[in-house]
Amino acid sequence: MTGRNGDAGEDRVTVAKAGARDRADAAQKDDTTENGDAAKKDDAVEKSDAGKKDDAAEKSDAAKKDGTGGDKPADPWSAFGPAPEPVLGRPRRAVRAVGRFLVHEWTLAVVAALALAAAMTWPTLRYPWHTLPQDYWDPSLQAWQMAWSGHILRTNPAQLWHSNTFYPENWSFAFSDTLLGYAPAGLIGVGPEHAVLRYNIMFVLAHALAAFGAYALARQLGAGRIGGAVAGASFAYAPWLLAQAGHLHILSNGGIPLALAMLARGHGWSLRYGYRPRRRHAGWAFAGWLVAAWQLSLGFGIGLPFAYMLAGVVLVSVVLWFVRRRRVKRPFGWRLVLADVLGGLVFAAVGAALAGPYFRVAELHPNAERTIGDIGLYSPPASGFFTAPAESRIWGGLHEGARAVLPWHPEMTLLPGFVLYALAAGGLFFSVWRVRHRIFLLAGVLVTMALAMGTRFFGGRFTYVPLFDYLPGWSGLRTPGRMMLWTTLLLGLLAAGAVTAFCMRVRELAAERVPPWPGPWLRLATLLPLALVLVEGLNATPQPVVPRQPAALRTVDGPMLVLPSSQNLDQPVMLWSTDRFQPMVNGGSGFTPRSQARIREATVSFPDYASVDYLRQIGVKNVVVLRDELEGTPWEGMLDRPVDALGVAREQVGEAVVFRL
Repeated sequence: MTGRNGDAGEDRVTVAKAGARDRADAAQKDDTTENGDAAKKDDAVEKSDAGKKDDAAEKSDAAKKDGTGGDKPADPWSAFGPAPEPVLGRPRRAVRAVGRFLVHEWTLAVVAALALAAAMTWPTLRYPWHTLPQDYWDPSLQAWQMAWSGHILRTNPAQLWHSNTFYPENWSFAFSDTLLGYAPAGLIGVGPEHAVLRYNIMFVLAHALAAFGAYALARQLGAGRIGGAVAGASFAYAPWLLAQAGHLHILSNGGIPLALAMLARGHGWSLRYGYRPRRRHAGWAFAGWLVAAWQLSLGFGIGLPFAYMLAGVVLVSVVLWFVRRRRVKRPFGWRLVLADVLGGLVFAAVGAALAGPYFRVAELHPNAERTIGDIGLYSPPASGFFTAPAESRIWGGLHEGARAVLPWHPEMTLLPGFVLYALAAGGLFFSVWRVRHRIFLLAGVLVTMALAMGTRFFGGRFTYVPLFDYLPGWSGLRTPGRMMLWTTLLLGLLAAGAVTAFCMRVRELAAERVPPWPGPWLRLATLLPLALVLVEGLNATPQPVVPRQPAALRTVDGPMLVLPSSQNLDQPVMLWSTDRFQPMVNGGSGFTPRSQARIREATVSFPDYASVDYLRQIGVKNVVVLRDELEGTPWEGMLDRPVDALGVAREQVGEAVVFRL
């Protein structure tokens, strides 16, 4: 820099002398041509002006031309300096931005979650138009739910809660969890095949969201990438969830950890680093509340405990605000408080709007409400925490004897994974989390396990029964074992802390090596916990073919009754109605309405005068009898009865017989 300034000073002296000579010559000429002639004769002045705008190299060239300072050679080392940063055009900037997006951590996490979900749920997507995971009963019901919500939003949203099933009952859409949050998917496609395809796609996406949400939560709390991956994989593919393959409303749980991650991010809070006010972001907090509201719209089965947990978090936050407001000026910030207030109001409004129809159903159908005796039937013993369901490829066959002693093993096989147990136990002693945080996580694991046992834990007097008696809506939860969802998430966070600490130790060992890079075996060792968790989550879930829709269901008008009728038989019938959504008596849910029970009882003798007259009184116009399903049911032999004196028309439509009343 000193040399360049010296050259520039020398140039200025030369320019000054040349300017003096020019001014003397120009004085002898006319004033009108003074400036023009001086500009033509004085190259040095022009070079000096250019030197003020250009770099030192251009100044040197100007000096060589006017004969001053031109004998100094150029710096030979300038060729080895860094090239100037090129000025990128808009297309190249766009390409670079896309490239950065594609290799970003969260983009890769989304892609990995989708690919892993397709692989871990295989063969769900092998024949997605024709098969359903586990069975075709509850999945048929839930496929119908998505189809109905999309159909009614297109046609008559005011009738959302009064579906075409369980005729002549109202509020029938609230007879079970609705998966209403999937209504946008229901807008695409019409008919049973599209409903089955839609269900299978959402089944896979639900697993992907669960893995991604738990990964995001672990990362926000301070876990490393591999630790976060272990948390995500263990939460989405725990062995006990394989028994829930027919319950999409239970598998659709990814909004829980994702909402918690967003709320923690918005409040600048991390389990590992504590509260960091500079990292607060009101937008993330509000988005977290929206995701929580969407999660609640998928069903109260897992949404209700989530809502009460958020209420507890809000209560603790308010207490902290009052405690810290004197020590820290605006500890949460007015924008963040406003985002929480607005987001909490949205969440509460969604919850209230969804709860209204369910309270109405409880009022109209007292038999729909659960009793503590019902809870006892589904409460698992402690051995259930170490028993895998039959759908587990690794442990299913080995645990057959343990399942045989469980009263209702589909809801009592609650193994989250032996590898997860081991990693979480290690996380109590070797972890990136502080000791007090490990104790809190362990306490959460024990409390949620006690809740999952229902009335099996000292009769539930100090755990489940008080919640059942005093918390609104809790009495509608039939299966306490589903609280295992929270146990699995907390175990995953403990495991993520241990795996993160292990990976940090590997990096420390790598830094001591020459060259400082871990060997292939050391790198693979960091992925071993993730691989073992995924192996335990491998499935052997059956994929039965959905019964083909009878041709009569595409042509017969409602109100109608399809016989034979029962809880399980009616669920495929609901799926078959997705072509036209005719009103029908049939329907399957968590309880049987008394009107439906009376209709089934009255039609056991169909067709006779009493049954035909009863159906006419309630408005049923057509009865469709599925010939191939009659064997072994109370309606067996009904097609041999005469109808001549009943004023009923009988017609064969494909494989079904239609009675027109």
